[in-house]
Amino acid sequence: MSDWLISLEGTAAGHNLALVLALVAAFLHAIFGALQKGRHDPWLSRGAIDASYGLMAAPVALLVVPWPEPHLWSILGIAFVIHTVYKFLQAAAYSRGAYTVVYPVVRGTGPLFTVIGAWLLFAEIFTFVQWLGVAVLLAGIFGLAIYNLRHLEAARDTLNMALILALATGLFVALYTTWDAYGIRATANPFTFLAWFFLLDGLVMPVVAVLRWRGMAVRPDLVPLALRGVSGGAIALLSFGSIMLATRLDKVGEAAVLRETSTVFAALIGWLVLKETVGPRRIALMGLIAAGAVIVELGG
Repeated sequence: MSDWLISLEGTAAGHNLALVLALVAAFLHAIFGALQKGRHDPWLSRGAIDASYGLMAAPVALLVVPWPEPHLWSILGIAFVIHTVYKFLQAAAYSRGAYTVVYPVVRGTGPLFTVIGAWLLFAEIFTFVQWLGVAVLLAGIFGLAIYNLRHLEAARDTLNMALILALATGLFVALYTTWDAYGIRATANPFTFLAWFFLLDGLVMPVVAVLRWRGMAVRPDLVPLALRGVSGGAIALLSFGSIMLATRLDKVGEAAVLRETSTVFAALIGWLVLKETVGPRRIALMGLIAAGAVIVELGG
């Protein structure tokens, strides 16, 4: 399969597959974010998810894919640090703010800086029309966050810190998107990078989650948490794996922007699953996000 994927790099078929992978990643990432913000403490949820996908990736990394090339170890090490900081920031933001406020700010900050990072690292250049699409998409994302902020009733006392953490998390989204794209392009077999990334990335948060669980006065039942971890781990493998492959097949900036349609899916999840309010204004803002993504794609 890796040979087939590599053969599609730089082709029209590769561009179309990258488009599909980015949209799949957007939908799955919204589900992934909701799993972290649901009934369990986000630190515990993240620990269960990371443990699950680390265990899922281990046999593939150790027994199936080729061993990483010597130069890939340092790339994987830096990716491990970036993602660890990102996860600490994200869990802290979710602990302090409403999902429908925090998530759009995180996802809105990411694509802008990813496009800039892709220009610096990969010499990717957006057309004027594509920048217009980015502006439309960001207007929808941040408009959604502001609308949610104005109508927020819960957790207002911790909101300022939640927004600061969300902005910092968005910066690390851009950083890991760009660095992961560099990493997956630096190896002959993209699945080598993916398998070892998920194996190493699953080492830290389970330890944090165990320590946090042991310090709780009322400890949640481990069975539902484990089930959430397994489902979330599978979704993470598909979501992050899809966007990483998309950045190998086609432009990093375009894939990053298309992934941010996850905000639309997140708003729907917040409404349907988390019972958060959705009205015509939010629907219009979600339409802006989708329109911005379409403009970016057509303007390329």
